[in-house]
Amino acid sequence: MNARGVIFSALTVCGIVLCAHAQSRAAQPNLVRRSFSAMGTEVSFAVVSNDEEGAERAIAAAFDEIKRIEDLMTTWRDSDIYRVNANAGIAPVKVSPETLEVIEMAQKTSKLSGGVFDISFYAMHGIWKFDEDMVKKVPSAEEIKKHLALVDYRKIKVDHDKSTVFLEKKGMGISLGGIAKGYAVDRAVAVLRKAGFPDAIVQAGGDLMCSGSKNGAPWVTGIRDPRGARNEVYAKMMLTNHAFSTAGDYERFFILDGKRYHHIIDPRTGYPATKSRSVTIYAPNAFIADAVDDAVFILGWQKGFEMLDKLDDVGAVVIDDKGKVHVSKRVVDRVHIDYEPKEAP
Repeated sequence: MNARGVIFSALTVCGIVLCAHAQSRAAQPNLVRRSFSAMGTEVSFAVVSNDEEGAERAIAAAFDEIKRIEDLMTTWRDSDIYRVNANAGIAPVKVSPETLEVIEMAQKTSKLSGGVFDISFYAMHGIWKFDEDMVKKVPSAEEIKKHLALVDYRKIKVDHDKSTVFLEKKGMGISLGGIAKGYAVDRAVAVLRKAGFPDAIVQAGGDLMCSGSKNGAPWVTGIRDPRGARNEVYAKMMLTNHAFSTAGDYERFFILDGKRYHHIIDPRTGYPATKSRSVTIYAPNAFIADAVDDAVFILGWQKGFEMLDKLDDVGAVVIDDKGKVHVSKRVVDRVHIDYEPKEAP
């Protein structure tokens, strides 16, 4: 398969589609691509190089780095986060420098967003079931209220000097599922660059970093139509050394009595957020993009754009709850809208 075909078909998950570029028809370096599973999603690599063996070694090392980050931050087995949760209300837990960095970024994002991004939302785990254990049922108001009492990022106490994290109330829990993939993607890109492969893409679920360029031209990314088929894109954006992160209501959801319920929960209410269908973030790295995409989704485009204006080199494309597209000023010249997104519940 030539580079043009590979780029379009290689990475099509969670609202991000890599599209062909006109210059890809010329004879140029190959695109070496590999996919693995980690962090509860598909992790894909695409490296521009004629050194396939060297690229494969670099990809393997980059994936090992992602697995290392996963082992530090998973909630499912012994890890920094597992131990922090197990000691909620009991004692501070010393964590790795990487885990500390991610938690501190999460706390900054919580303050920036007014608390709509909150890693202590893990206390709600299991109330809504949108994963493999999907249950098309709305929890009772009493059950939601009970668990919401344990959600408060301000009760996460971080001691930077001691590298410790303490959850003040017993029963609290944190999860880095809404931010760690972006951090891991950036770490993987750093491994590829150090190995001599600066032109590459790393994607974990909805988080993607476009490093360098594609044979001297920008990478062209497509934004999935949230009510279209999996490979349908309604807009395109060109990226060079920037990240792309998408949050949407179409990956994990169910429809009950004509209403869509999805996995992006507003921590202020305990119910799925209602102001957006899809949010795509443009940022200088995947860590930042991953940190803010859910917050913008919950806040809605107006307050979300106000929040992004406080950050450097960050913009967004949002489809609101009525299906209307909104493009922030920092990306208005980078985005081409092909068609208005389709309408559906």
